Amino acid sequence: MNHEFIMQMRPSFGEEEKKALSEYMDEDGFLTEFKKTEAFENAISEYTGAKHCIVVNNGTVSLTLAAIAAGIVSGDEVLVPNYTMVATASSMSMIGASPVFVDVESSTLCMDLLKVEEKITAKTKALILVSANGRYPSAGINKFQALCQKYDLALIEDAAQSLGSTYEDGTHVGLKGLIGSISFSAPKIISTGQGGALITNNDEMAAKLRLLKDFGRSAGGSDIHDTIGFNFKFTELQAVVGLAQMEKLDFRVKRKKDIYRRYKNNLKNVSGIKFFDHNFKTTTPWFIDCRVDDRDGLQEFLKKELIGTRVMYPPLNSQLAYKTSETFNVSQEIGANGLWLPSMCQLSDEQIDYISQSIELFYKV
Repeated sequence: MNHEFIMQMRPSFGEEEKKALSEYMDEDGFLTEFKKTEAFENAISEYTGAKHCIVVNNGTVSLTLAAIAAGIVSGDEVLVPNYTMVATASSMSMIGASPVFVDVESSTLCMDLLKVEEKITAKTKALILVSANGRYPSAGINKFQALCQKYDLALIEDAAQSLGSTYEDGTHVGLKGLIGSISFSAPKIISTGQGGALITNNDEMAAKLRLLKDFGRSAGGSDIHDTIGFNFKFTELQAVVGLAQMEKLDFRVKRKKDIYRRYKNNLKNVSGIKFFDHNFKTTTPWFIDCRVDDRDGLQEFLKKELIGTRVMYPPLNSQLAYKTSETFNVSQEIGANGLWLPSMCQLSDEQIDYISQSIELFYKV
């Protein structure tokens, strides 16, 4: 197959975004958030079923803002899965809170409920549940809600990878906790370049979030400040792109599932690669994730075949920024063997088959 390098992931923007941006620029807009931003928030609310959606400048800030609104302060401890993108932990460090790492389930890579209680102390004030690749924990979200209620912990959902995924009862991921956070960074299923959203059904939290993201002022354009706040605002340009991306979301949700199914079916007889199980009635995978034998060798082989891959997140406790001596068996195993295959919606079936054949060839050699 003659082809250009197949990237592991790239965003997908087209004529629709270009046209929408051009039309907006002809409107003599101010670029800062206004009516387009409100329309984008309404589109996310409608899609997820959230009563409130508040968009901010990125998905890391959204978690920080959620923690502040939930009353987390410097010195508090927040439970965080040891397998996640570093932003989950760093968003707490930004306000002086301490992320406390908990290992994850082997089957879902979501926080392991059985390992949570041993990490709770008098300083623990919140739990951030990350829905890894759209998946929810096998123990069920209800048990996490009950545990947080038992210990009076704020349940914050890091649903950065989960737009288009729901729980068994049809509730969109991110709406079972006090606040849910979604990311629109470049690799996500829809992108505004950077950007994040907070979704909640709690009126009090929504009001706090809107106040905090806009300098803590009483109203837009006012210089009367009711509390200390921040400048975490969105832009109209991001919103214009986001609205165009939302028009493509239903297709992308279906395509992501089809891509995962095709990889898994193509490679079902290859013992060197193991895919995660998904309930496609509820879960939309963000990336094509798997465990592989001889990861370094496979990556090098695929690179020569002009196929890009990406190592899955290393365990947070192994990072120099958060170095601890604890043992976390599952997250450490994923750090050694986890791999993301090419995952963009633009992949053709022919490309998926070529990638699969290349993987099969590597393990036969």
